[in-house]
Amino acid sequence: GDPVRRPLPGYSRAVNDGAREATSRLVEQAWAAGDSEALRLAWDRYGTLVHTYCRRSLADHDQAADCTQEVFVSAWRSRDRFRPEQGGLGAWLLGIARYRVLDAYRSNARRPVPVETPGEASAGAVASDGDALADRLLLTDALRHLAPRARQVVELAYYGDLTQAEIATRLDLPLGTVKSDLRRSLERLRQHLGGGELGV
Repeated sequence: GDPVRRPLPGYSRAVNDGAREATSRLVEQAWAAGDSEALRLAWDRYGTLVHTYCRRSLADHDQAADCTQEVFVSAWRSRDRFRPEQGGLGAWLLGIARYRVLDAYRSNARRPVPVETPGEASAGAVASDGDALADRLLLTDALRHLAPRARQVVELAYYGDLTQAEIATRLDLPLGTVKSDLRRSLERLRQHLGGGELGV
């Protein structure tokens, strides 16, 4: 049977941030090499991330579950296209999920869309909303790879909208420490998200 149609046993989740990052690298290396255990490891590491995206986008539990499985099947069959040096496996999987979700919206259509109506614009709006959601989920996942203090600095800067001086006061840290934490953290996040600009 299809390996992703069965519950897959997980590996240890009791890991710290550094171990999570190391685990992600090992999963990506195994995936790129076509290792027989790579699909199981990728499902355990990124299955929740992909399913959350599909569920929030489709608002239908069964369809989201099917879509999540299709993402991993499609990704595994085209695993030779994955390039670790161009971005993380999580980002690559969510890229595939975006197309699967859009396909699901199109297949759910009950009747043909007349040429005169902005059907493609509606599909584009769905894709745009899905992209924004995927970006937020990816950022949340990437933040987990930062050390606790660095993660707090980034969250206060981008979610709390505080200045560096205000963060230094809030956390009782030297301003220089806040600046260096923020600079290093943003560079790590860009690397984790594949080198793109951060939409935070």
